[in-house]
Amino acid sequence: MAGRYFDEWTVGDRIAHDIRRTVTETDNLLFTTLSHNPQPLHLDADYAAGTEFGRIVVNGTFTFALTVGLSVGDTTLGTLVANLGYDKVTMPKPVFIGDTLRVETEVMELRRSNSRPDAGIATFRHITLNQRGEIVCQCLRTAMLKVKPSRGCARYSLRPVTGRSVSKKRSPQAPMPSFSTWRIRLRP
Repeated sequence: MAGRYFDEWTVGDRIAHDIRRTVTETDNLLFTTLSHNPQPLHLDADYAAGTEFGRIVVNGTFTFALTVGLSVGDTTLGTLVANLGYDKVTMPKPVFIGDTLRVETEVMELRRSNSRPDAGIATFRHITLNQRGEIVCQCLRTAMLKVKPSRGCARYSLRPVTGRSVSKKRSPQAPMPSFSTWRIRLRP
């Protein structure tokens, strides 16, 4: 299933996303080092063994990023204008190497954009669970989504700057207009 347009959502819609992901040592190591996080709890097995967890804990920002990533295919893939923000991010339980994570999403709020008539704003609640059904991450994601385009109506038209119509066929001798002589006009 691809992402949905704004007007295809209803408050209360729920999705249990099909894609699951088992977290690997490489995931944690790469994400932690790429983000310049020197926390030994994420990188040093000897150090982590001496903590209350007894082993390496997966970087929480990786878990958060994976939460959003696992939801994209069913929520905003191909319909997103922009993610506007994230709120109330919590990590009630730690994630360990070898845990398999899955995500569930619920639509919490919908409203039309005040600044863009072709877009709306959706607030999603994402919950990430491990293989034992424990919540390991949850957040609210606010996203601006496209409104479903009308059928049979092109959104953009390409016209020459002079306003002359463009012939569908041009003679082989006629030079192709340069990009600077064309203008894209938004249709109302």
